[in-house]
Amino acid sequence: MTATPLPSSGDLPSGPKTCDASGMAEIHRMYRHGFGEGPALVRRVRAGDTAHAEAVAAQLDLLSTALHAHHEGEDERLWGTLVERAPACTAHVERMKQHHAAMLVELTAMDAALPAWRASAQPADAAPLIAALDGINGALAIHLPDEEATIVPVMERTITEKEVEWFSAHGRASTPKGQTWNSLGAILAAQPDGGDEWLHKHLPAPVRVLWRWVGKPRYERTRAALEGR
Repeated sequence: MTATPLPSSGDLPSGPKTCDASGMAEIHRMYRHGFGEGPALVRRVRAGDTAHAEAVAAQLDLLSTALHAHHEGEDERLWGTLVERAPACTAHVERMKQHHAAMLVELTAMDAALPAWRASAQPADAAPLIAALDGINGALAIHLPDEEATIVPVMERTITEKEVEWFSAHGRASTPKGQTWNSLGAILAAQPDGGDEWLHKHLPAPVRVLWRWVGKPRYERTRAALEGR
């Protein structure tokens, strides 16, 4: 279902912005990049190379967990709030719910296909995994730009900065143990400038230093394992 403009009257609540929801697009970039490279990463694993398959599977697990949590947060806290405070966007919210339901089918298929390939690293087990990743990427190509165009502007005039922070905290809490630096690195790598602006916008100086000396080297090792280097 394609996006359509909000009605000319009542399209956005009047008044100044109530929050900065640009973080939505920043996180979306990670999903585009991470799932987008997924099929190629799976194909690069040689038959029987379970060590390499484990590295790729762990990355796909991370992405799946993050996207599940991202959508669960929106389902729990965003859609009802937008409909209540900006009824003109009800049709768009309903479309987002349909997108989430379609995405869940593809994510569930990936989650189901991953263990067998992770254990065997065999082409026969890779085929359903790649098919699921293709499905996810197709669903993302429909959902993400639509959400950025029709939902984010409404968010920025209806929800508070404190409410935005809840979504950020919810996402961080979903990060699997031991994957914090890898998750941060994936977000940074997906940004147009390599993440420098994101670092300065979201992290205090001490954490930026810690990233430089601890997090970034760990992320680079993870990338090397992902690429079979």
